[in-house]
Amino acid sequence: MMTQDKLESFYQQQIELSKNDPINSEEKILKQAVLRLNGQVVGIVLGIISALVIFIATNWLVLKGGDVVGPHLSLLGQFFIGYSVTFFGSFIGAVYGFIVGYVGGLLIGWIYNAIVFLRSPKSRR
Repeated sequence: MMTQDKLESFYQQQIELSKNDPINSEEKILKQAVLRLNGQVVGIVLGIISALVIFIATNWLVLKGGDVVGPHLSLLGQFFIGYSVTFFGSFIGAVYGFIVGYVGGLLIGWIYNAIVFLRSPKSRR
């Protein structure tokens, strides 16, 4: 059993520990870590999404067929050298889509992190 003095000492220690507020500091560290974006992860995700969109859209138009296949989508050939609205062109477009999406994701992550850095208090930098 604890004596009255030990019990009071224990409660006093608990009060002192609560004054340091470790939960609040953990929350600050967590917020600081969560506010940052990993540009490579965002880039990979946007790259995969872009590649899939171009690949699926091109093959959808190829399977649909018709006299003129995808006149609007074929305009991507102006930017993506070698791209055309064909099955083989869908692979070329997917590669270009991944590259553009990846670079875009890197830029989004970099700009976002720069804004978070500038808006954060100087004590957290």
